[in-house]
Amino acid sequence: MEITRLEQRESFVTADGSSIRELAGIPSGNAVNQSLAEATVPPGGETFEHFHRVSEEIYYFTAGAGRMRLGEQEAEVRAGDMVVIAPGLKHKLWNPGAEPLVLLCCCSPAYSHEDTILLEGAS
Repeated sequence: MEITRLEQRESFVTADGSSIRELAGIPSGNAVNQSLAEATVPPGGETFEHFHRVSEEIYYFTAGAGRMRLGEQEAEVRAGDMVVIAPGLKHKLWNPGAEPLVLLCCCSPAYSHEDTILLEGAS
C-alpha cells in the first residue's frame, strides 16, 4: 500500500499557470488512468483560459473563493463547491480575494501538458 502525503509533494506550474502538487498520476508513478492534484490560484491571480482535448476534470474547491468560467457561463465558486468539466470545454479561474483559492483537480485520463490547449496567455 502506498500512502501519499500532500506536504511531501513538490509543487510545479501547469500549462494553465496554476501551481499544483500532484498526489496521483503518471509522473508520480502511482496511477495510469487518472490523476489527482491540489491546485492553488494565489490572491489576485488567475489561470489561462484553456481546455483539454481528452481529459474530463472534476474540480472540488477546498479553500477560498473566486470566479469560474465554464464555456460561456460564469459563476462564483467557494470551498465546498464541485464542478465537472467535460473534454473540449474551455474554462478559467480567477481569485480576486485575499486568500488562496485551493481545489482538488481529478483528471481522467491523467493530466498532461500535451492535452492542454491554451486560449490565452503563455506562448
